[in-house]
Amino acid sequence: MDTQRQLKVSRLLQRDLGEIFQRESRGKFGGAMITVTKVNVTKDMSIARVYVSLFATKDKEELLTTIRKHTVEIRFQLGKRIKDQVRQIPELEFFLDDSLDYIESIEKLLD
Repeated sequence: MDTQRQLKVSRLLQRDLGEIFQRESRGKFGGAMITVTKVNVTKDMSIARVYVSLFATKDKEELLTTIRKHTVEIRFQLGKRIKDQVRQIPELEFFLDDSLDYIESIEKLLD
């Protein structure tokens, strides 16, 4: 079970990473819409597992690979935003959140 501090940092990271993807990184990822759906932080706050949903792209795995290549730059942008709120900026690990695709496929099957 996550502590209150972990939950607070997770929400902070989710909000700020979402803003980074929407505002500052729009041109880097080919105009794709990237939504941060969930962030899990380890107990020692050193690693953040970031789950993203990708829209307006044909190859989601390729876009995820591109995001992973820019992890250092994204972490730097995040660090500039949250430097006064956390002691250390966590390492970022990006994963594809396909729950919306799964829901859509279930709805198609039900129709």
